[in-house]
Amino acid sequence: MAHLYTLRGHKPVPCADVLEWGRWIESADRHVGSDYLGTIHVSTVFLGLNHQFGNGRPMLFETMIFGGPLDQYTERYSTWDEAEAGHRRAVNMMRERMPA
Repeated sequence: MAHLYTLRGHKPVPCADVLEWGRWIESADRHVGSDYLGTIHVSTVFLGLNHQFGNGRPMLFETMIFGGPLDQYTERYSTWDEAEAGHRRAVNMMRERMPA
């Protein structure tokens, strides 16, 4: 199973050459979503590394929440579309917990 990936458009592509991967990751725009709710940051990015430890689909995207009641909340996904949907869910979770 491949561990290094680049993006072609929004599609993850396995990359066997670590030097090629390093050059790509250094300058690539890997952001799927980035939202601030006051001082709370919800960030979703393409990791470029498979974070599936064991069997299953590669986990290549990650949403994290920084700050607030869900600080360090993390969710991982296999596809760009899943990552976009997960980002929206995380933003909505934070909005539900924000004081009126």
